[in-house]
Amino acid sequence: MKQRLTVLGSTGSIGTSTLDVVRRHPDQFEIFALSAATQVDALLAQCQAFTPRYAVMASAAHAAQLADKLKQNNLKTEVLQAPDALETIASHAEVDTVMGAIVGAAGLAPCLAAARAGKRLLLANKEALVVGGALFMQTVKDHGCTLLPIDSEHSAIFQCLPEDRSTWAQRVHSIILTASGGPFRQRDPATLGQVTPAQACKHPNFSMGRKISVDSATMMNKALEVIEARWLFGMAPEQIRVVIHPEQIVHSMVQLQDSSILAQLGTPDMRVPIACGMAWPERISSGVAPLDFTQMAALTFEAADAVRFPGLHLSWQALKAPEGTTTVLNAANEVAVAAFLAERLPFDRIQAVNQATLAQLVPHERPASVAALLDLDAQARAVAAQIAQRWVV
Repeated sequence: MKQRLTVLGSTGSIGTSTLDVVRRHPDQFEIFALSAATQVDALLAQCQAFTPRYAVMASAAHAAQLADKLKQNNLKTEVLQAPDALETIASHAEVDTVMGAIVGAAGLAPCLAAARAGKRLLLANKEALVVGGALFMQTVKDHGCTLLPIDSEHSAIFQCLPEDRSTWAQRVHSIILTASGGPFRQRDPATLGQVTPAQACKHPNFSMGRKISVDSATMMNKALEVIEARWLFGMAPEQIRVVIHPEQIVHSMVQLQDSSILAQLGTPDMRVPIACGMAWPERISSGVAPLDFTQMAALTFEAADAVRFPGLHLSWQALKAPEGTTTVLNAANEVAVAAFLAERLPFDRIQAVNQATLAQLVPHERPASVAALLDLDAQARAVAAQIAQRWVV
């Protein structure tokens, strides 16, 4: 039986890599539904290639454009455009697997819908756990969802941990996330205020979207991954460490109680963790060339510089604060990064906005529903936008 996939965020880097793996294994996978935000022509091309039953776009205007172009090309894919359209294609009875690759808090609701429907959920949207945390994991548990991490670091941890989760507390000492350090790993911190969006989006190893590229440059991406790891693997914040590894060959590590360290290595290409998640517990070809150890000069590791990367350390601060603080941190960061990309906020003020928002907005009640989480998210965005005005360029 073929796995029927819904790909949320199909025109992004994770989405296109997922479709590349699907294309290599037409006997094992078929596309049921695709979604995109604004890239009408890219989604049209994907519909031509994979003939999904449904396609979803973020706005009515873009959906109408796509529907018209599908009709012109005699394609039968139906365009859905409604507030709950993403949830519909994520939870549809005929869907086996959902790739959650929408960037940002917008991915929370459809990923939760997939979890409630008991789907096999390939989670590339870290914000679902950063924002949803306890609520998300409880939903996964209550509804029998199979949750498989797709971030390369969390996939690596998943592959290195003992298969029997009940033994983790006795056998696992800590997990070690690796980070490339981004394009400014060796740059003088005093010059970071001069960084342009183009420079921040030039990742040394991966081709990624603009928002996640900026997060990598500030190391906020790694801060969010620390939070994500806490929920995915049930680890205490102090059991999670981060080390800079510029080559990005070692994707992450698990330290056991006897001080043994297990690591997952591979070519830095997202098709590897995607193929792992799609086929687990089996293995399939990802289309990526294997490592050639004879061609490697060295593997290097460094401590994460708190002066150059202050945002990284906000993760542990937020995890130890009242529940909901990670929601505030994520929302503030999305606002600050958007302002930077619009050239309205200096690069070195992104973390200033995040820190000031955390200081000003402290959750007083545990968010117990999606509505409560989204309300807190909205409050944090309003506060962050106001704070960002202090440093408008």
